[in-house]
Amino acid sequence: MEKKLRCLIPQEEIATMVRRVAQELDQDYKDRSPVLVGILKGAFVYLADLIRHLKTPIRNIEFIRLSSYGVSTISSGRAVVVTGLPKGTVTGQDVILIEDIVDTGITTTAALRYLRRDKPASLRLCTLLDKPSRRRVPVSIDYVGKTVPEGFVVGYGTDFDQRYRQLPAIYTLRE
Repeated sequence: MEKKLRCLIPQEEIATMVRRVAQELDQDYKDRSPVLVGILKGAFVYLADLIRHLKTPIRNIEFIRLSSYGVSTISSGRAVVVTGLPKGTVTGQDVILIEDIVDTGITTTAALRYLRRDKPASLRLCTLLDKPSRRRVPVSIDYVGKTVPEGFVVGYGTDFDQRYRQLPAIYTLRE
């Protein structure tokens, strides 16, 4: 069955959100040089745009990969680290975890737990989208682009079965 897309957040609004979050990060990290850790694959577009707006010097950019969806629009309820970081990469560093969307909280919580094992000096969470209506695990988010309503979203890096990542805006996906 073919999926239907409805624009939820236009490209111009996303650009405004990214600039605002970059300004917040610049304010909070003005005297520090954080390590940014993006969650693949969804956060790569957001992270790329975000760093272009940051004035704060970045110590390093890293990526981790987790999975909890497979080819479904419903989380499996368990997140697995598929690709991690070299040991000691974030030890003693100020770390900002970059997410495309915090949905159930399962993947995000697993990523935060994984990063805490290496004892960073600080660890904060930055997400483009927050969907609290689906939260199954409590998550404290430090930087949020926008809170979105119920519904599966795609575009701007976020996918359904690896499709729709290239879309410049964010859409809801319906059958």
